[in-house]
Amino acid sequence: MTLKKSREERLKLLLCVDEKLKAKVRTHLVESAKVKTKVAETCTDSIIAASEIIAYVFRKGGKLLICGNGGSAADSQHLAAEFVSRLSKDLERPALPALALTTDTSFLTAYANDYDFMGVFKRQVEALGRAGDALLGISTSGNSANIIQAMDTARQLGMFTVALTGAGGELPLQVDVAVEIPAVNTQYIQEAHLAVEHLLCELVEHNLFEIGEGYTPPSLNYKSQLRVKVNS
Repeated sequence: MTLKKSREERLKLLLCVDEKLKAKVRTHLVESAKVKTKVAETCTDSIIAASEIIAYVFRKGGKLLICGNGGSAADSQHLAAEFVSRLSKDLERPALPALALTTDTSFLTAYANDYDFMGVFKRQVEALGRAGDALLGISTSGNSANIIQAMDTARQLGMFTVALTGAGGELPLQVDVAVEIPAVNTQYIQEAHLAVEHLLCELVEHNLFEIGEGYTPPSLNYKSQLRVKVNS
């Protein structure tokens, strides 16, 4: 009886959560949802354009390289995994060639030790990128110097370039298509990036395996047409 009472008392204590903490949780979730609503209103065209580039590259036998720092490095791995494995069990399809440039710790530490950290993505693009491939860079600030350097190298190689960023920064000006999350709070940007990344994979799968082999988006008839930032 005493043990039962003790459990009930502990449960009551757990349920008596501070109202300030409840408000904090609600505020974060509501504000994050507001950002995603703004993304739906302002970024739809750029999300579709980015997915068309990636699908086009895969269809032509190219590959997707992905890079980012910190949480965006984790996003790079996540997105690559979705492409190589699959997004949903509802669609069985072949593997798609995507590679995160954030996973080879031997290379990353060797290059950073021998040279500097600024070139860790650029060097891998030099080694692995080919004309007709695509590089996707993820940066919440839009100012990650090592990603900007990698984009410059990708352009020189004749690769397509895509960026996921927050509001502003230099990176959107350096790529074929930029999906700019209309926010400055890093957490909200990252949460929106994850939704966009899942959409990119879903749209690419739709493009490659549901539309049909003969489909080529009009925006991709000439690569030069994509040398501008695309946004709604």
